[in-house]
Amino acid sequence: MSLILGISAYYHDSAVALIKNGEIIYASQEERFSRIKHDSSFPKLALTDLLTFCKIKISEIDAIIFYDKPFLKFERLIETYLAFAPQGFRQFLVAMPIWIKEKLFMKRLLYDEIIKFDKTFSDSKLFFSEHHMSHAASAFYPSPFEEAMILTADGVGEWTTTSVAKGKHNSIKILKEIHFPHSIGLLYSAFTYYLGFRVNSGEYKVMGLAPYGDPIYTNLIKKELIDIKDDGSFRLNQNYFEYAKGFRMINQKFIKLFGNKNRISESKIEKFHMDVAASIQKVTEDVIINIVSNLKKEYGLNNLCMAGGVALNCVINGIIVKKKIFKNLWIQPASGDAGGAIGGALAYWYNQKKNIRKVYKFDQMKGSYLGPSFSERYIKNTLQNIGADFKKVSKKNLISIVAKDLSKGKSVGWFQGRMEFGPRALGNRSILADPRNKSMQKNLNLKIKYRESFRPFAPSILFEEQSNWFDLNKSSPYMLLVGMIKKQKRVFNKTKNINLEKINEIRSCIPAVTHVDYSARIQTVHNDTNKVFTQLLKAFKKLTGVPILVNTSFNIRGEPIVCNPDDAFKCFMGTDLDILVIENFILRKTQQNKSLLLNYKNKFKLD
Repeated sequence: MSLILGISAYYHDSAVALIKNGEIIYASQEERFSRIKHDSSFPKLALTDLLTFCKIKISEIDAIIFYDKPFLKFERLIETYLAFAPQGFRQFLVAMPIWIKEKLFMKRLLYDEIIKFDKTFSDSKLFFSEHHMSHAASAFYPSPFEEAMILTADGVGEWTTTSVAKGKHNSIKILKEIHFPHSIGLLYSAFTYYLGFRVNSGEYKVMGLAPYGDPIYTNLIKKELIDIKDDGSFRLNQNYFEYAKGFRMINQKFIKLFGNKNRISESKIEKFHMDVAASIQKVTEDVIINIVSNLKKEYGLNNLCMAGGVALNCVINGIIVKKKIFKNLWIQPASGDAGGAIGGALAYWYNQKKNIRKVYKFDQMKGSYLGPSFSERYIKNTLQNIGADFKKVSKKNLISIVAKDLSKGKSVGWFQGRMEFGPRALGNRSILADPRNKSMQKNLNLKIKYRESFRPFAPSILFEEQSNWFDLNKSSPYMLLVGMIKKQKRVFNKTKNINLEKINEIRSCIPAVTHVDYSARIQTVHNDTNKVFTQLLKAFKKLTGVPILVNTSFNIRGEPIVCNPDDAFKCFMGTDLDILVIENFILRKTQQNKSLLLNYKNKFKLD
């Protein structure tokens, strides 16, 4: 038996992953345990849970792989400062002490953390993978492909911002790279910053806002900010950006180009901001589609794998599928830095150690249900200690009761099995609701999620029913593809709202999951990876004729997805959720002690 531990840390989204003889058996993010969103610290809590859940010790681990090479990143930092000198001197003065004290000596820093778990640990077991190799490995090795092209795109790794690789059998070879400061991820983040959202978490909001607008600034962006080459490569005009030499993403020249109208609060969002969001979304789509099309022409393979933060742009992913550029597409569900923990470990196991790789019909991410689960005894003790009012029922009765409550407009916190790895809740740490309810989208956003009213919700649908409701002809188990709702399910609205009130218009028979352009970010639910969720969807369909539920992550804005029963109960009591289900235990808000109610949203900084 061989155990490989992957670690991602110190930049954002720290995580751990355990590989046993090439099989992914555990993965989780530090934020879920620390309750600090995008926690970048050493993942000591996640590692503690991994060791406990998998019943192993550090001494049993054969190798520990860090997902990044700090020396290469330091080289990039120094060369960037020299290239832009004397600009960026203040940033240099701030960054250097941190690097010299900590990050430059990452091996020592990691060693010091690991020996807290086992004083006999030897640093000879500690290895480093390049950032984009970790991304590429996370995309290819768990995929169902023997051979594939691999595209990774994010803000920046060490030097690389976009890479093309080829995976075959157990090996990956990097073929092409685009280097910092030219980055499609940082371009998208620059507009995230300009619109007033938080970089590294607000990009989803830009994607959600884009369908409200018209991409009227697309040509301006292409003329002034990015030069897109015929072969798919690109360069950014650094005269408009600050990220390479300062503490902000953009400079005054950028602001002057579009106007000093960056968003302050949701009430200030105007048509202009929607159009800017639509424009950067369109430019990003054009860049990625251009790259992907050229990869198909140049290499001729049928399969494409993707990872990196840009791969979480499900609108682009949906376009790749719709255009049928590649026959098959597989995207790592934890495409951001957290997934680098899996990728680093797999790169070591296959690319370095040359172990034989088995390819299966379905991917090897196990539905992304890779985190901890909790025993009935643990859950019961937790609820009793809290003072909760709860009832235990059989699984069969639970499914029937919850389906009926959902059909009556109740919102349900749904907590089952192993926690998801990655940014999406996929039916184990989810908030569920009836998609037919015309006020559900607004109510969930404002009364439960405490987030912007324009944010869309995703439909979870039985895989075998997908073709009856959406134009997407591929499985989408990780909620990473956007499809359009079928025309026969639509309601055509003749109003001409140009503001956020568009969201309240009825556009289909499932209005709670139909965005303003008739699109939806789809999760297909499969019995082989999630039997309980499948049973619930079937029961809901039997009652309503609709095999779909609203599925959003079990948390409020600014908070990580809930991890354990205590987190779930706190979120339940601090929001307007009607029902909480934890495994076979069911709790109703009306039956809880009012003294347990929480002013919950004040506990987290809304992003």
